[in-house]
Amino acid sequence: MSKPLRRGPQWLIPCAAAGALAFALTQQSRGADDARAWLEKMNQALAVRNYDGTFFHLSDGRVETMRIVHRVKAGRVTERLQSLDGSGREFVRNNDELTCYLPDKHTILVEPRQDHGPLLGPLAHFGADLGEFYSLELLPTARVLGRSAKVIVVNPKDQFRFGYRLWLDENTAMPLKSQLCDSRGQVIEQIVFARLTMPDNIPDGELTPAVPTEGMRWVRQGISNDTAPPALLAYRASELPPGFHLTVARAQTLGAASIPAAHLVYSDGLATVSVFVEAPSDRKSGASGQAQVEPEAPLQGLARVGSGFAFSTVVQGYQVTAVGEVPARTVEFIAHSVKSAGDTPHP
Repeated sequence: MSKPLRRGPQWLIPCAAAGALAFALTQQSRGADDARAWLEKMNQALAVRNYDGTFFHLSDGRVETMRIVHRVKAGRVTERLQSLDGSGREFVRNNDELTCYLPDKHTILVEPRQDHGPLLGPLAHFGADLGEFYSLELLPTARVLGRSAKVIVVNPKDQFRFGYRLWLDENTAMPLKSQLCDSRGQVIEQIVFARLTMPDNIPDGELTPAVPTEGMRWVRQGISNDTAPPALLAYRASELPPGFHLTVARAQTLGAASIPAAHLVYSDGLATVSVFVEAPSDRKSGASGQAQVEPEAPLQGLARVGSGFAFSTVVQGYQVTAVGEVPARTVEFIAHSVKSAGDTPHP
């Protein structure tokens, strides 16, 4: 008569464990769904709100104070990103055109801006299909700038991409603080706002660069009206890290180059890698049959670019450079796999 009483708990233990696991999974799923919902709110806030803020940009042991002004008026987006110390650089976006004022280079660079996301570096656009290659987590509420903030963690599931931590204002979903992190959770880059307002109106003067432009060199680059050589446009990455796919393939003028380069963009929906395939430099010949001058040796190897990396190599005489805010292994993987479509079954 006593056996059923003694056996009862033995049956209940696995049932209780299963119930606890199911509850934990449900809570985890709800946390990911909540985190995704907050990221969608942030995307919307950054796209449609007016805002004016001062923040600290911390990267590679350096701190730079910057100001961002963003205005949406009659459907047109204008932004101004200004360095308040250091280089004094300014970046002004008018809808689809970006003008970079670089006083330290005595140059003004004008180029089309295909990415409609904000000029704030670590604040990438978080799409709805992140789940396959990133895990989302909603942490306990914290305080930033005296405001209550939702804390979102976006962790990469492999070594080919970086992760993010974001502190979003609970009332407006605007990011008050963000961090770019490696796969171990170490902070690579972060921005921390010291001031952030969301005025109803922003006057034109707040979006006008303060950099003196007299004597500066103007350079316009971007999508080329000239056709790049067909052999150049045939190049593609034959293999890609999981989740990455081709999103852009076009001819683009780079600086003062006489021949347009092929520009390829690969993305997993969050991380983005640009690949440039450039023709060899033309030899320069002097007057009266003087000896020809050999072009500069092509760049090769890995370099740090901002918070990401660039990797350059030479493929069949063409200069191939992959660059992105991704780990070094990602740009190396993609650059090494670039081949002419005639040499690979994956065009």
